[in-house]
Amino acid sequence: MPNRRQFLRTVGGTTAGLVAMGYGLNSFSQAPRREIFIGGRRVETVDIHAHAVVPEVSSLLGGTPFSDIGMPDWQALGPARLEDMNQRGIDYQAISINRYWWYGADENLASSIVRFHDEALAEWVEMHPDRFVALTSVALQYPELAAEQLEYAMTELGHRGASIGGHVLGEHVSDQRFDPFWAKAQELGAPIFMHPDGAKNAIRDGGLSGRGDLGNIIGNPLETTIFLSHLIYEGVLDRFPGLRIVAAHGGGFMPSYMGRAEVACHVRNNANCVNAKDPSDYLREQILVDTIVFDEEGLRHLVAEVGANHIVYGTDAPFNWPDTLDLVLDSPSLSNDEKAAIVGGNLRLLLRIS
Repeated sequence: MPNRRQFLRTVGGTTAGLVAMGYGLNSFSQAPRREIFIGGRRVETVDIHAHAVVPEVSSLLGGTPFSDIGMPDWQALGPARLEDMNQRGIDYQAISINRYWWYGADENLASSIVRFHDEALAEWVEMHPDRFVALTSVALQYPELAAEQLEYAMTELGHRGASIGGHVLGEHVSDQRFDPFWAKAQELGAPIFMHPDGAKNAIRDGGLSGRGDLGNIIGNPLETTIFLSHLIYEGVLDRFPGLRIVAAHGGGFMPSYMGRAEVACHVRNNANCVNAKDPSDYLREQILVDTIVFDEEGLRHLVAEVGANHIVYGTDAPFNWPDTLDLVLDSPSLSNDEKAAIVGGNLRLLLRIS
């Protein structure tokens, strides 16, 4: 099985020549690095929503059902990632590996995949400690194993939390069998970044086909909405009040339809809710959402619903979406303190970036 050092030699080869030519690992780009100032004060920006793949993991997948998993090179970590960050004005990225295709793997293979991913990301962070932190993407189909993976990644490799999908092959992660993972996350103070994959657990086959890439545009925020709703109504956030969840894509549809979510348990006789508080309380206490809403009214509404201290900057890098950094910086509805919190301050605290 390939190990961390083999991975380091692979990715390091890209940067070694640059170092030899006189460029440091963090300063190889000849393009100027954008610095962000708010009210005349330099602020550091942190991006929670940053994808990566490790193509070398394919060496583990021969002869398995995952041998044809696509891992495009343009999503791999390399000099282009730092170049993009410098141009955008991103000081730190919290990188994670998503799509969660290993949720279908047996326990031994899933263990090997996650370990390989985690150690590869650790090597990248070790090479660029002032630009990146990492999140583990555990094998959540085995909750006890996932808890062990989270602890190893955080205590041995320095990862700052975990990334998970909105379901496990259709199974809601609010089920009590996942409590060992939630308990470990609470014990370690590990923020959990949830990233969806088209609401495949909720939409019938072909239900989002056709024009408009609806699997992404509608499916992703829908999956996030379902995920958050289950955590709330099934009592997960009450069982584990120390949990901190970061929901991608502005928290899905929940913040924009809070009125209906708020009254469901009171007016629907068959709702059978077990949550101890109103949904809006959890959005203001345990759930954070990213900035990927793309317009001023969407941003203003998010702040009104969840508060500026529960909104964090996200880019969806390296995918081609409008960057929301200037949306926050130019917002007429935000104070300078709120802008500074959203673009980096909230995540510096959550991810323990000092």
